[in-house]
Amino acid sequence: AIGAAVTFTGYDEVATDARVAGLVGASGGIASASAGDTVEVVLDRTPFYAEGGGQLADQGVIELENGARLQVLDVQSPTRGIVVHQVRVLDGEVTAGLQAQALVDVERRRSISRAHTATHMVHKAFREALGDTATQAGSENAPGRFRFDFSATGAVPPSVLSDVEARVNDLVLADLGVEAELMTQQQARDTGAMALFGEKYGDQVRVISVGDWARELCGGTHAGRSGQLGVIKLLGESSIGSGVRRVEALVGADAYEFLAREHVLVAQLTETLKVPRQDLAQRVNDLVERLRAAEKEIERVRVQSLLARAGALASSPDDVAGVDYVGYFADGAAGNEVRTLALDVRGRMGAERPAVVTVVGAVDGKPSVVVAVNDTARETGLQAGQLVRVAASRLGGSGGGKDDVAQGGGSDASQAPAALADVRAAVAATVSAPGR
Repeated sequence: AIGAAVTFTGYDEVATDARVAGLVGASGGIASASAGDTVEVVLDRTPFYAEGGGQLADQGVIELENGARLQVLDVQSPTRGIVVHQVRVLDGEVTAGLQAQALVDVERRRSISRAHTATHMVHKAFREALGDTATQAGSENAPGRFRFDFSATGAVPPSVLSDVEARVNDLVLADLGVEAELMTQQQARDTGAMALFGEKYGDQVRVISVGDWARELCGGTHAGRSGQLGVIKLLGESSIGSGVRRVEALVGADAYEFLAREHVLVAQLTETLKVPRQDLAQRVNDLVERLRAAEKEIERVRVQSLLARAGALASSPDDVAGVDYVGYFADGAAGNEVRTLALDVRGRMGAERPAVVTVVGAVDGKPSVVVAVNDTARETGLQAGQLVRVAASRLGGSGGGKDDVAQGGGSDASQAPAALADVRAAVAATVSAPGR
C-alpha cells in the first residue's frame, strides 16, 4: 500500500520485479489509469533513482503482467522511504496490485553516473587547487554534463581551471576504482570523507571513494571506475551570487564531441587566417582589436557628420508665430547623439529671438526625441518638458525633463515627421494663446 517504505534496488540492478502499490492522480488516490493518462505510480520495489543530491532522476519503462506499458518520465521522493514515479500510460490499463518489471534506461543512467563521479573528482581537484574553502554549494548531474557550484572569493583564473582539468583527466587515465561503502558518520569522518554543509545524514552513511584520492558522502549512482568517464572538459566558470562560482563541464562522449567540433573550428580558422595553430589566439585577438578600433573610428566620423548639420539647421529655422523652430529627423542617430545635436543647434541660434529645437532619432526602428528651448522661448511660456511629451506621444511612448531640455522615446519611428509637425503646432498654439 502507498505509505509503506519502498525498497530501492538501483545500486545493484537496473531491472527489478515489483508490484504496483498504488496510483495517484491530480485529485489524490485513483483505482486505475488507461492509455494516454499521466499519473504517479508507487511500486513496492524500484531500481529507479529519484532526483536528489544534484542527480537527475532515472527514466525508463514499467511493464505490467497484463501487457500494459508505462513510460517513466520523472521520479521523486517526497518523503523518506517513498518513491513516486511519474508515468505516461503507453498501452493498456494499470491498477494497484499488478506485478511489474521496472526497467531503467541504462544508457541514460550510465551517462548520469559518469557525470556524478566527475563532479566528485572536480570538487576534490578544486579543493587541492584553491584550499578547503572551495566547498561544494550545489550541483546538477545530467546525461553527459554537469554543473558544480562552490565557494570562492573571486573569479577562478584560467590557469587554475586548466590545472584542475588536467588533474582530473590524469586520474581518469589512471582508471581508479570507484567504491561505495556504508559506515557510521564517525567512521566516515575518520577516513577523511567530505560531507556537504546543510545536508542531513542518518546514523549510517554511504561513502563514495575514487581510489584513495577522493572520498565523499553521497547517495547517488556512480561509474565503476574513473576510466569509464573517458574525458572531462571544463567549459568555463562564472559567478552565480556573492561568494559562489559555477563550473560547467562535459563528460564522456559529450566532451569528445565538443572537442572534435573545437578541433574542426580551429582547423578552419588556421586555414582562413593562414597562421600556425599556436599563433591563432594572438591573431584573433589582433583582429578583434583592429575591429574595435575601426568601429570607434566609424562612430567618430558618423557623429562628426551628424554634427556638421548643426550649422545649416541653426541658420535656416522656420518662423512659427515669431518663434525660430528647427525640426529634424536624424535617422540612425541614438539617444545621446540626438541630444548632442539638439543642444548644438540651440547653442548656435541667437538669444534675441525665442528658439525651439526638436530632433528625432531612430535606431532599429525605435525612436528617441529631444526638445531644447532657449531662455527667450521659456519667457514666452514654451517648456521643453511639455513639448517633448507631445512628440513622444505621437511616437508611441513618453518623455519628460526640464523646461530648457527634455527627452523621450517611443516605439514607432515611422511617426517621426508627424511628431515634428505636432511640436511645431504646439509651439504655435502656445505663443498664440490669449493672454500671451
